[in-house]
Amino acid sequence: MASEAPKALNRLGQSLWLDNITRNMLDKGTLKRYIDELSVTGLTSNPSIFNAAITHSGWYDEEIRKQLDAGKKGEELFFILAVQDLTRAADLFADVHRRTASVDGFVSLEVSPVFAYDTAKTVEQAKTLHEAAQKANLFIKIPGTPEGLPAIEDSIFHGVPVNVTLLFSTDQYKAAAEAYIRGLERRVEAGLSPDVRSVASLFISRWDRAVVSQLPQEMHNTLGIAVGKQAYKAYRDILESDRWQRLENVGARPQRLLFASTGTKDKNASDVLYINALAAPNTVNTMPEETLLAFGDHGKVSSALPRDGGDYQAVLEKHLKAGIDLTALSTKLQSDGANSFIDSWNELLAGIESKSKVLA
Repeated sequence: MASEAPKALNRLGQSLWLDNITRNMLDKGTLKRYIDELSVTGLTSNPSIFNAAITHSGWYDEEIRKQLDAGKKGEELFFILAVQDLTRAADLFADVHRRTASVDGFVSLEVSPVFAYDTAKTVEQAKTLHEAAQKANLFIKIPGTPEGLPAIEDSIFHGVPVNVTLLFSTDQYKAAAEAYIRGLERRVEAGLSPDVRSVASLFISRWDRAVVSQLPQEMHNTLGIAVGKQAYKAYRDILESDRWQRLENVGARPQRLLFASTGTKDKNASDVLYINALAAPNTVNTMPEETLLAFGDHGKVSSALPRDGGDYQAVLEKHLKAGIDLTALSTKLQSDGANSFIDSWNELLAGIESKSKVLA
């Protein structure tokens, strides 16, 4: 039986995506059940998710043996496995993609961090991965770091749908939105369609985990939500700007704001804290499986996030007075996130190499 809270979130206009994928989830029909019963309309993945699924289970062993026999290894082998999973997931969301006129129903695959400082190679890999999947509802994830922004702009220009990841602050989100808009404007100048989809993923819970030891109890778990509200106001401002309206008039569609990292890290707080607080129209919330199940069980959607972001300004000022340097912290969170991505990628490739030796 379908759960009411996810349905209410959808009616409000927010897409609920799952931040997880495994071959077992596909084979056992679990993802299909989440779509039917928990109103899941999209999915995101990352190297850590694939590392756990591929190296700590036997779900992929048969396919790994097959690919090893065909001479595949390392990164190439990983992308074959990932594209297989994500194309199956994309097929499950194909109806959502059609029904929403291609606004929703997306899955996401991350590029290799090996090319983090090489725009041309990142764009080439983004194009290659998107073409390999042959799915219109596949996003390629590119970090919204200063080095990643040119690759985002160029990928959009080349018609690759992009999930901009690793955004932590409103300024970082606005830089990602600028890269998206520039890519679309270049397409218009070149006589190409500006209908290339994108989301901008703002990470929420890591803010609160970063400052928990520096704040009194009553301020715990308030910073991430305030940053999310501030970014939502900026998002709405962009969509109402003359510059965006000109693009929309020739066929562009909004780069939707996506709230990521919305699993509660504080065991003393509500396990659906960030879902209830960031229910905003025309946005996405991608959540871990545990959070999805909790929200389906006891989540509530009482009201939509105000267009002006509500009380975010007062909350941010309170943190500034408490000595939190928000600008410096956002830079550190993004840098740490990028380094963590590289670590996860290296762990993934090492795990695949180890498993390949066992299965060869």
